[in-house]
Amino acid sequence: MNKNILITGCSSGLGLALTNFYLDLGFNVYGISRNKPNINNKNFTHLAFDLSDTKNIKINCKDFIENITNIDVVYLNAGMLGKIKTLKELSIEEINEVYSLNVYANKELLDILATIETKIVIGISSGAAVNGSMGWASYSLSKAGINMLINLYSKEMLNTKLLAVAPGVIETPMTDYIRFDIDDNIFTSAKKLKEGYIQKPLEAASRLNEVVEKINDFESGSFIDVRNI
Repeated sequence: MNKNILITGCSSGLGLALTNFYLDLGFNVYGISRNKPNINNKNFTHLAFDLSDTKNIKINCKDFIENITNIDVVYLNAGMLGKIKTLKELSIEEINEVYSLNVYANKELLDILATIETKIVIGISSGAAVNGSMGWASYSLSKAGINMLINLYSKEMLNTKLLAVAPGVIETPMTDYIRFDIDDNIFTSAKKLKEGYIQKPLEAASRLNEVVEKINDFESGSFIDVRNI
């Protein structure tokens, strides 16, 4: 029987790569994103919705998710970087915008997923969740938040294995912004990113699937960095 995969933020970057990866395996893929990706596949079902509209997630996404009936793997991938700035330059509004999408939107989705048969949930995290690098405040705070959100839900969704997973550095518009638009003399972490290994999105998708295939090796609620396994 074909597996059912739910992916948020499926229209670009890692989300699009995950979508194509699982469609190539013949799985049923359900995607949620603002824009529908250019995919013509009978096994792909899409809901156009902006997850930054957190107050309407349960209104607009509940039926779509519940109609899947049972879900083998969920990738909570939708997210944003925010601006690379020093903390004193960041406004509370800017931090809230990033935190709302990266954390609160996933809280709303997990509330829905907790009501149906959901086997595995992968919250896309980052090394930034544990590494405090200057300039990354909004992103780091939100990814630390998703780590704890996954940990807390693992205590409530006892029939679901939940992991927060850092997929490593991926070639996406987000990392392009850091590599090409940020002064690495001020924000030294950008220099490290430029000089390090950068995966293609499909490679990252494959490595995430390896985590799923080894799911029994990990304790529910854990934070996993694929570079360390």
